[in-house]
Amino acid sequence: MRMTVSDEDLAHAAAGGDAGAFEALLARRYDRLFALAFRLTGSRAEAEDLTQDICAALPAKLASFRGQAKVSTWLYRVAVNAAIDRRRRAARHVKAATGWGEREVHARAEAEEARAQSDWLHAAMAELSETLRDTLALVLDELTHAEVGEILGVSEGTVSWRVAEAKKRLRAMMIEEGT
Repeated sequence: MRMTVSDEDLAHAAAGGDAGAFEALLARRYDRLFALAFRLTGSRAEAEDLTQDICAALPAKLASFRGQAKVSTWLYRVAVNAAIDRRRRAARHVKAATGWGEREVHARAEAEEARAQSDWLHAAMAELSETLRDTLALVLDELTHAEVGEILGVSEGTVSWRVAEAKKRLRAMMIEEGT
């Protein structure tokens, strides 16, 4: 008879320095983390970078895992925070480059936008506010509204409103584009 070790047990063991537990936890959760990163960024290259950043920071972050939430919920929170941090860094970089590199910054932004438009949904999600996009990305990963609320630190009702608002805006984009 084979026993399965829970994610929580793996997380606690990995936090204690067990490299095998860390590897097993990543093996279980990597694909879902990458899928979420892709929905948060809309770009395969950005998602790969974001996922690698998360994985690199994870050993240190596991020390803060207390087991009050499921490991998957905790990992999603780590991923959303990493995406928010990446956006902030990118915004600071663009702001710093303004004045002496506007043309280059503009050209890079257009190239990134063109890559992000490979899939209509991801392109449309990029037009939503960060809160709507983050909420929708988590809901699309088949999490309950309660789980999404826990990850984002908002009520379940707020999650439901954000999902309804995102759907309304996506429908309007479809009508406007004639899709």
